[in-house]
Amino acid sequence: MKKRNLLIGAGVLVVLVIGYFVVKGDKDAETAAILSNVKQGQFRVEIETTGELEAKNSVKILGPNQLRNFQIWQVTIQSIVNEGTVVKKGDWIATLDRSEFQTKFTAKQIELDKASSKFNQTQLDTTLQLRQARDELINLKYAVEESGIVLEQSKFEPPASIKQAEINLDKAKRAYTQALENYKIKKNQNIEKMREVAAELRKVQSEYDGMTKVLESFNVLAPEDGMVIYQKHWDGKPIKAGSRIDMWDPTVATLPDLTTMMSKTFVNEVDIRKVQKGQPVEIGLDADPDKKLIGTVMSVANVGEQRPNSDAKVFEVLVEINGTDPTLRPSMTTSNKIIASVLDSALFVPLESLHSQYDSITYVFKREGLNTIKQEVIVGQTNANEAVILGGLKLSDRIYLSIPSGLEDQAIALLPELNGKRGKQEKEAEAAAKIVSTSIR
Repeated sequence: MKKRNLLIGAGVLVVLVIGYFVVKGDKDAETAAILSNVKQGQFRVEIETTGELEAKNSVKILGPNQLRNFQIWQVTIQSIVNEGTVVKKGDWIATLDRSEFQTKFTAKQIELDKASSKFNQTQLDTTLQLRQARDELINLKYAVEESGIVLEQSKFEPPASIKQAEINLDKAKRAYTQALENYKIKKNQNIEKMREVAAELRKVQSEYDGMTKVLESFNVLAPEDGMVIYQKHWDGKPIKAGSRIDMWDPTVATLPDLTTMMSKTFVNEVDIRKVQKGQPVEIGLDADPDKKLIGTVMSVANVGEQRPNSDAKVFEVLVEINGTDPTLRPSMTTSNKIIASVLDSALFVPLESLHSQYDSITYVFKREGLNTIKQEVIVGQTNANEAVILGGLKLSDRIYLSIPSGLEDQAIALLPELNGKRGKQEKEAEAAAKIVSTSIR
């Protein structure tokens, strides 16, 4: 009797275990084969991105861009005002390291002293030379007068004495004439010497004056009233004390015009073909989730770029925010929904329900009564979650979100107008797959 009871108990236990797994399998199958209705209504193709606010227009606060003339290509920021500080025109913004320039400025001071000394020395030399030449002319003029007096007094003397007096007068006149010509030449020479040293002095003085102004510009001042926003490097990081700025773009900071703001965002290369100038954009703020803004795509970059810490190529898109909002500040993070297109009345299904074969036929598993049909569909536009159906389904249809168990190899019900063409493509794809499989073996 005990043995019989044990057998009965064991049988009941087996039945319960089998029943448990049967029920569990039915529930799993039911979970794996969730049905969804074909929907109809407005279909929006949206591209969601994250952006950052910046002013459309701003005034640049520049360092001394003349440093390129002195072969200085970069300069370090020693100290800078806190970002977000509201300043007035002429207020201090930053101080730049002038040590490298100071060395060149000191050398220019020495050069200026030398040029000034040379100018003064040349001026003294020419003055002395011309004074000596003028004294010589005066003496020679006296000699001519003396010779004339001697000649006049010798008219009662023998002819030989008269002749000698005439010769002496001619020599005195010739000496005076030559000295006068030499004086003119020497004067012109000295004038040119003075012009040369004066030009050199003016050149060095001008360079020195220019360097003095450059030296003053190492203290960077605000060109206008506004709020200071740090300039960003190529990697998107803002400059700070200790950063180096390039003299080809010596921007230290900017004073943005907050009346017109833009959201600077980047769109993945997969979606960029959908984005065009003029498309509306819905904008949200991380700082104020309840605030909703409207914008318009103003520009789309033609060339992609690779952002730091990212392997994907992206394209810069600038979105101008409609209207003016005094609460908006540069560098605020935005969430952007670019409305690429809107269809007022369209049939659409979840993306999970779409499957493909040979990369040419798209199909769904459609429920018809107690049967399931592997139905070809024509797909239109897609967004992040759904796809427009242009053919193959109607509003009353119900489809599976996943492949029902055991129906993977079911034949596809092709659309009538494409049946012959699709069948041929399918056979060609199967043949190509067999050839590939044979070649691999």
